Amino acid sequence: MSVNTVSIASSAIALPSIGRELNVPQERLQWIISAYSLTSGCLLLFLGRLADLYGRRRAFVLGSLSQVAFGLGCAFANDEITLDVLRGFQGIGAAATIPAGLGILAHAFPPSKARSWAFATFSAGAPVGASLGNCVGGTLVQLTDQAWRSTFYFSSCLSFVAAVGAILSFDADAPSHEEDKRVDWLGAALITTGLTLIVFVLSDGEIAPNGWSTSYIIALLIVGVILTAAYIVWQLYLERVQNSPTRSTSRWTPPPLLRLSIWKRAKGKFAVMQWIAFLNYGCFVTWQIWAQLYYQNFLGLNPVLTMVRFIPAFVTGFICNIIVPLLISRVPVVILLGSGTALTGCAALLFAVVGPSAPYWAYGFPGAILSVFGTDFMFACGTIFVAKVALPHEQSVAGALFMTMTQIGTAFGLTISTIVYDRVLKSQAAAMGVVDNADGTNAPRLAQLRAFQGAQWTCFAFGMFACLMTLLFLWDAGIVGHREAPPAGSDSEETVARGPPPAEKA
Repeated sequence: MSVNTVSIASSAIALPSIGRELNVPQERLQWIISAYSLTSGCLLLFLGRLADLYGRRRAFVLGSLSQVAFGLGCAFANDEITLDVLRGFQGIGAAATIPAGLGILAHAFPPSKARSWAFATFSAGAPVGASLGNCVGGTLVQLTDQAWRSTFYFSSCLSFVAAVGAILSFDADAPSHEEDKRVDWLGAALITTGLTLIVFVLSDGEIAPNGWSTSYIIALLIVGVILTAAYIVWQLYLERVQNSPTRSTSRWTPPPLLRLSIWKRAKGKFAVMQWIAFLNYGCFVTWQIWAQLYYQNFLGLNPVLTMVRFIPAFVTGFICNIIVPLLISRVPVVILLGSGTALTGCAALLFAVVGPSAPYWAYGFPGAILSVFGTDFMFACGTIFVAKVALPHEQSVAGALFMTMTQIGTAFGLTISTIVYDRVLKSQAAAMGVVDNADGTNAPRLAQLRAFQGAQWTCFAFGMFACLMTLLFLWDAGIVGHREAPPAGSDSEETVARGPPPAEKA
């Protein structure tokens, strides 16, 4: 988890340096982040399913080694296209390691207090990785001769350490208990292609030649939505076939990639948890990106000074993940998620009202502290809840679904906030008499500030919507953590939460 966050944070803080050296226009710099998120988010379900079937340890090691190889390739890239393509391949490694890691933890730690600590430790990888990515990445960009290339050497070294650690410490893969181990290749192709096109459109729609009215943007969006809808219909059909007492053994009806009935489990709270994760990440990650751009592009700070301003967030995030295991087995999830998402939204609110001469200690410092609560509480509570609801052979693919929602939420949040930023920048500049501001470089400083504020207002809306969903739909969800393991031979809390699997009902 730390390696994944380092790969995003270190490249984000290096964006201005990359843009200058490789002559990448400002509007296309986001693809260095988006290419990684595109593949890591869209392949999570497919690779999570393969990990469940063919071995989570194997998937984790191969994914880590893939990140090593393509991370080093990024360090040697000399043009924009090569770097974007290699970043996409680097994201495939993350799509393999994260769901495999969640599945490994779910099987290694049965429902108990130890499981709460295990998943909280996993979620602590996010602030730890963000800290390493920003602190070490900013220092490397600023002080080394290799500048931004050093950040990829750094992330590749961490990936290699993770691979070696997995080989030495993970138990051998146990064979899957599923009777039918076939892979739904058609479903995998439909959802992977559909999500890829949708995320691509979200990432590129605003910077396309004619914006959202560009012909290929409209066409790809329509195709992406159709393929995603076809995947849903196909999965419903396969699940109905699997649940039938006289189910067919035809090679055309393999087990579904993901049983869509999982969304209904725990009386629909599973689905609510996914959408809260979607909204929360649309708030937090987008806030972080716009805050970095505000410090570097508006205030003109170098990477090291920008990094220093995020240190309170990293420290608070680490402390939160020490506190979460103590709270998660005692405090109802509605309190944890409701307060966490509200505080993350307040961090965006501080930057939405920041003034041109606002002191850091009045806005930036409290904003950095408040920003991490939603993500740290959401990730720990969400992953434990998913592990409770998912069946043993679904652990990796269910964790992959949770991570997919966070990735798509990030892409959606960045897209909506970018649209708001561009629209506010153009309207404010036009009101001040500046017409030729297509790239925003000659927009007045006040117009740029209003644009940054508009983007942060969007982040605030995402955070508040996540808080509202928590209060409306999870008020009776109770406590998701465990004080101790259930007695041997008794019905586990997991079975009570989700009921018998569909096959048993049939």
